[in-house]
Amino acid sequence: GGVRASRADGFRVNFPGQPVVSTTTFKSEYGADLPARVFSVNIGRERYSMTVVDYSPIEAILTAKSKQCPPFADERCTGVGAGAAVGFGYWKTDVRAALVWASWQFMQRDARVTELTWNNIDFVEGHQLQLTNNKDKSRTHAAIYMHENKLYIIEGTVPAGYPAPALFQDSLGWLDENGVGLRYQ
Repeated sequence: GGVRASRADGFRVNFPGQPVVSTTTFKSEYGADLPARVFSVNIGRERYSMTVVDYSPIEAILTAKSKQCPPFADERCTGVGAGAAVGFGYWKTDVRAALVWASWQFMQRDARVTELTWNNIDFVEGHQLQLTNNKDKSRTHAAIYMHENKLYIIEGTVPAGYPAPALFQDSLGWLDENGVGLRYQ
């Protein structure tokens, strides 16, 4: 185990082993396919992951998508009415709602949500969720944060009877572009 840092992704976390890094795509609430990287460790039936979604291309993606709308489309496509507040293709709304959207994805699982709370890590706001799997009674502790236009989804799942993966989740911290730890006051 030990602290693993990703300077490029702006975080550090204490994984219980060397994570495997893979790339994927994360679909935002309004349909933008965003690049993401997943850092994961599996130990027996325990699973730990950190997903970092890059929201920086969302304005370009959803603005371009809005230009493909048919004539007389709704405000999401035209920007008429609420364009300044939401952005073409609702890109501004998509960024503002990213925490809720990611939390909602957890709530769609075949599991019972036992906790949903507001939280912060060094004054970066986020959501924390706890779920109990309806089939095998495993427990998932997850947290979601938005920092510097990146969405961070940290998730630890352990079998029934195991200690909660809270130490993994609580070890999350932020790094600046030089890899130096950030602690907002």
